[in-house]
Amino acid sequence: MNEQLCSQCKGSSIVVRPKGNVAIATLCTCVPDCERCRGTGKVLVTSDGTERIARCRCQMLPDRIQMFNKAGIPARHAHASFESFNKDLNDTMPGFLSTYKWSHGYRAGEPVRGLVLHGEVGRGKTHLLVAMVRQLIMEHGVQVRFVEFSHLLAELKRGFEEGRGQGGLLAHLAEMEILAIDELGKGRNTEWERTIVDELVSQRYNGMKTLLATTNFGPGGSTGLEGNLSIDGSKQTLSDRVGPRVYSRLTEMAEFVDVAGQDFRANQGRGRG
Repeated sequence: MNEQLCSQCKGSSIVVRPKGNVAIATLCTCVPDCERCRGTGKVLVTSDGTERIARCRCQMLPDRIQMFNKAGIPARHAHASFESFNKDLNDTMPGFLSTYKWSHGYRAGEPVRGLVLHGEVGRGKTHLLVAMVRQLIMEHGVQVRFVEFSHLLAELKRGFEEGRGQGGLLAHLAEMEILAIDELGKGRNTEWERTIVDELVSQRYNGMKTLLATTNFGPGGSTGLEGNLSIDGSKQTLSDRVGPRVYSRLTEMAEFVDVAGQDFRANQGRGRG
């Protein structure tokens, strides 16, 4: 007889809820105390005839919950996952399958080309990015940091105004095993903003670190357009927004994935998931 799934966690053992501006995970109340360590998280093990105290394997899930809570996933996307992604809309499957296969096939500790999800607004790029972050943390135990590009710029400016340099934050992001940048290329495209992108991408490029990103700007060389649209309807590319050098490095660091389909927000009046 199949046991009924918990109404809170649906069998995942974790509950994710918005808290302030971010998504926070907690261990579900349906999870019983570990019989091995009796809920202490510590066990006595013997190695080469010597007894020592070690962490119980039941602590793996709490450890991953802690990693999830440090990832900085936006509260709006607390419930974003591959399971909750709307796969019934037209042309959504190629983008979904690319991100799903990449996430499930990830091997920690190996240099891996990342993904840059590009497409028009409302296609579910951020949802898929968060789903990847969630999968990487919960299933693979990978350290990931999620940042929305305009929020990162605002945080750097605030730190500058408060007398703190930008080097510390950028160094932290550069050292993460995986960095997920949402809305890459968004902003006023000032020289300072381009410098930040250049430094961040260059540090990860030189360190052979994996990068995931979303952008509303398509791949392609520089067009020379000053605004997003020209008179003939042509658009700026990601190269226009981040500069040729950064764009060249991105093409080496990551595969570009077109996330197509309908504008979900325009059709439904709410986000995916």
